[in-house]
Amino acid sequence: MKKVVNIRRKALAASEEHAAKLREQFAETGTLVLNLISSPGSGKTTLLETTVGRLAERFRFAVIEGDVATERDADRIRALGVPAHQVLTGGACHLDARQIEAALEKADLLPADILFIENVGNLICPTTYDLGEDFKIALLSVTEGDDKPFKYPAIFSRAAVTVITKADLLPHVPFDLDAVKECVSSLNPSGTIVVVSSTTGEGIDEWCDLLIGRLETKRGS
Repeated sequence: MKKVVNIRRKALAASEEHAAKLREQFAETGTLVLNLISSPGSGKTTLLETTVGRLAERFRFAVIEGDVATERDADRIRALGVPAHQVLTGGACHLDARQIEAALEKADLLPADILFIENVGNLICPTTYDLGEDFKIALLSVTEGDDKPFKYPAIFSRAAVTVITKADLLPHVPFDLDAVKECVSSLNPSGTIVVVSSTTGEGIDEWCDLLIGRLETKRGS
């Protein structure tokens, strides 16, 4: 067990060194970088499509997609005219900073105003890894059940923003929205919670305003 722990610490330390370099690069370009983390099927890619549809005329977007296999999510983003690079992990359950560096070297993604990193669908492994992002965003769909923050407290305590998705389905599923908000707020009192539906548009204005505000804050404007 001791050897396993030491190996993991070395891997994290190496990734953190690369993350620090990435953060410097993103600071130079003034790019807001967001690391999206959730279970599979929470609606990450759909939310990105909706966001691009609302803000593409004002801002330059780029996306790095992480998946075990296929380029389907990246293809969906490219269809919107947004540069996207797919990272295929081949079974690994998370992205690391070295993969982000490699993606930026291979693909013409920068300069951009906002870079979304859509991590591999997993609420555990991606939580630990720093990708040079400005902050992490946890997505939770109402169809997953309202116990996820209790079961996976690490990501909900570290994510600066929690986005509750598929809100249009609330009348049809047993999801206690108030209880989830209370739990997430207790895990991260300084965090922000946004409730959205990409289908009806509920909460999308609030979500977009949040992105614009964080970008302006980063650029000091």
